[in-house]
Amino acid sequence: MIGAGAAGLFCAAQAGKRGRSVAVLDHAKRIGGKILMSGGGRCNFTNMYASHENFLSSNKHFCKSALSRYTQWDFIGLVAEYGIAYHEKTLGQLFCDDSAKDILTMLLAECENAGASVTNQCEILSIEKIDSGFVLETSQGASAGVQYQCESLVIATGGLSMPKLGASPFGYKVAEQFGLKVLPTRAGLVPFTLHEQDKSVLAELSGISLDARASCNDSSFNENILFTHRGLSGPAVLQISSFWQPGQAVEFDLFPHGDLNAELQKQLQQQPDILLSTALATHYAKRYVQTFLGYLGIDNKPLKQYQGKQLQQVAEAFHQWQLKPNGTEGYRTAEVTLGGVDTDELSSKTMESKKVKGLYFIGEVMDVTGWLGGYNFQWAWSSGWVAGQVV
Repeated sequence: MIGAGAAGLFCAAQAGKRGRSVAVLDHAKRIGGKILMSGGGRCNFTNMYASHENFLSSNKHFCKSALSRYTQWDFIGLVAEYGIAYHEKTLGQLFCDDSAKDILTMLLAECENAGASVTNQCEILSIEKIDSGFVLETSQGASAGVQYQCESLVIATGGLSMPKLGASPFGYKVAEQFGLKVLPTRAGLVPFTLHEQDKSVLAELSGISLDARASCNDSSFNENILFTHRGLSGPAVLQISSFWQPGQAVEFDLFPHGDLNAELQKQLQQQPDILLSTALATHYAKRYVQTFLGYLGIDNKPLKQYQGKQLQQVAEAFHQWQLKPNGTEGYRTAEVTLGGVDTDELSSKTMESKKVKGLYFIGEVMDVTGWLGGYNFQWAWSSGWVAGQVV
């Protein structure tokens, strides 16, 4: 097993429970770094509503088998067995009450109980296929040249997101070494950066969050957006970033739960002399209203001075704000990596390579990417579990 993240540790425990001799090797200084920092340090470990519809892949059906065989309820049951307190935050997202360390401690305990050894600071120097499986030459800490021989080799090395935590293209290189197709990768669940003309104005709104619906390429998410000094973040932005392609615009409905024109018409009848900014400030932060009206080029005058459909046009500007991002913040802050090992190369029932007997890929390294909200952890558990039944 190469990679001691969520998928690797979980798979190792499952294989160990079957009486297999299991070694988990990881190059990082500390085990489970991404687990520990996830969910703001509380680990959004799954989602109550997880289904295949919450995942992006070139083959959208690939994840169905694993997700149905090891479900979110199975993992929730394991968490409960260990007495880990948790809560639902929003939209089915489950977080530890205390710390993400509880999940990592549980995974390591599962490995220990199953007899699976875990070694960190171990670099893989080479992998060779032999008749009976594979031979790995490793650095094994200080002493170079330590070899491992195995019947099954599981690649659970994740993607390229968060390189400070040890992310690397290692898994993709292994796939390519053995002739497997790797689809182009890009950062997902990542904040947007803005063109200078937008950033020069919108950076003044840094720290302000709004409820909004973000839409792009026939997908939309209704959650918060957050203005930052570099661009736009928040759950709705992170979600839609996985569907966005460079050069495209994203549409934001900044009044997603109502009809802003109807609200303005009501205020026109009741208080025709108030300024537009005052009317809007009943729904938005005052600083946001003043800056955003200027950004949109909308005159701020008493409601009664707007003629014909002008108030409707103001409302439409908030309901249908079109923004063309400059780009994203990239892998540095991305939560996941889109693309990866082509799922057409793998068995959906076992995660084994169709071309190379005994070679498996699980978790984020393959072309299966979940939405924000615990779905990527669930894919780690499900894909790790099914591989763990057969390796």
